[in-house]
Amino acid sequence: MDVTPSCRALGVVLSLALLAGCASAPRDVASRDADESYFARQLPGLSGDWGVAMSPVDNPILEARSQGNPPPALIQQALLAQHERWVGTPYRIGGTSFQGVDCSALVQNVFEETFRLSLPRTTGEQVHQGQPVSRGELVPGDLVFFRPPGRYDHVGIYLGEGRFLHASSSRGVMISRLDNRYWQRHYWQARRTLEPTHLAQRAQVSGQG
Repeated sequence: MDVTPSCRALGVVLSLALLAGCASAPRDVASRDADESYFARQLPGLSGDWGVAMSPVDNPILEARSQGNPPPALIQQALLAQHERWVGTPYRIGGTSFQGVDCSALVQNVFEETFRLSLPRTTGEQVHQGQPVSRGELVPGDLVFFRPPGRYDHVGIYLGEGRFLHASSSRGVMISRLDNRYWQRHYWQARRTLEPTHLAQRAQVSGQG
């Protein structure tokens, strides 16, 4: 029996749903995030300013170690270095590379490269990793989850200072604020895959390798 165009279209939609790792947020997120810069910056510490632009050739892990920074600050530096690598990468549902990436694939790649920690591919699986953590107790490296309108949930990595790294469907890989009206409205929960000390130790090993 011939496959009708509507059946073929349904098959394509189902295939995309299986590949998708996160939410496809509405396009008007771009206007809500209009006051957000890409924050391609280096944080000297948890309570400091965003500082000056960081050169991609800098090694923030070794620098943080030499300054005796605590684990959260070291994790923060490592994640900002990943932001330098990924910033500007467009959002692509099902994408896993610099040619295009979705939110859960970005999280998976960053954790593998930064912490040598393998996370599942999809947001639905990542939300069951580690332990739940309240919004008021977030530390750098925690996963933050959102439930925006639409079929898919969304995930990012908390950086500290109320900001998180993620792959926005409207602007690609970027840093946004948790208190942004859109993200604040659709905030869902957070998970801690490993305690900060353990994540920092893994980041040191990756930074040396």
